[in-house]
Amino acid sequence: MKKNPVLGWAFALPAVILLILFLIYPTLRTIQLSFTQGIAFRPEPYVGLDNYITLFTRDPFFFNLRNFPPTGAFFTTILWLILFVPIVIGLGLMIAVMANAVRYEVAIKTIVFLPMAISFTAAGIIWRFVYSPDPNTGLLNAFLMAVIPGFQPVPWLGRVDLVNFALIAAAIWLYTGFCVVILSAALKSLPSEVMEAARVDGANSWQLFWRVTVPMLWPTIVVVSTTMIINVLKAFDLVYIMTNGGPRNASRIIGFAMYHETFQNGRPGYGSAIAVVMLILVLPFVYFNIRRFRVERQ
Repeated sequence: MKKNPVLGWAFALPAVILLILFLIYPTLRTIQLSFTQGIAFRPEPYVGLDNYITLFTRDPFFFNLRNFPPTGAFFTTILWLILFVPIVIGLGLMIAVMANAVRYEVAIKTIVFLPMAISFTAAGIIWRFVYSPDPNTGLLNAFLMAVIPGFQPVPWLGRVDLVNFALIAAAIWLYTGFCVVILSAALKSLPSEVMEAARVDGANSWQLFWRVTVPMLWPTIVVVSTTMIINVLKAFDLVYIMTNGGPRNASRIIGFAMYHETFQNGRPGYGSAIAVVMLILVLPFVYFNIRRFRVERQ
């Protein structure tokens, strides 16, 4: 049968048009705006690299090396990557393996996955109640006061040294179910013959997990980790709902900083520069994911 390239392009045209309108054009427009002040979202007046220079040299809320540890949205995002990604993947893998060994596996997965069915706005409001310093409202403080004699309520979202850990814990609660479902599906696809052979050779459960299960799951773990990294780099809603970047801008991450500068501070050009930085950080992981999917299909 002779291939008809015109017919192929005709079928692809609607998707190509949508891709241009909602992805390619906004990306190019954002890059253009990042070299201007972007007043009223128009690419004028031109400021060259000034927005980028300001980001990394004159904006302590984005990139601040004067303190130790360094502060600002850039380094807060790194903190998220260091803590959130390994913990959410580790929890997801642990729950997937443990659930796979019991009869009520479906019930466990349903309970763990349930937070993913909640909108991020609702999840943020729920966790604001959980972290409330009022023990009559805040579940966490009420629990700690009940189990620790003399414990005093803590404003989890009001302290600079605690707020990011509190936000990361909420994000872990939201995304663990996603990791469990993906890793559990990969776990069930592993060849049982390899597991049985390892058991016959005398491997115990611990050795079976680390030397057989994890290496065989590694491609899936890498893909899920990459997805979680991308989610962190573009995260916005949870921070906006729970802290609005506070206290004292301590919980600003790159995604929130972009929104705050663009819409709340009225600096579209500067916000576009942050968006370009975010795009540069995300692109390697997107490319890695696409390349991995292509290799798996071959």
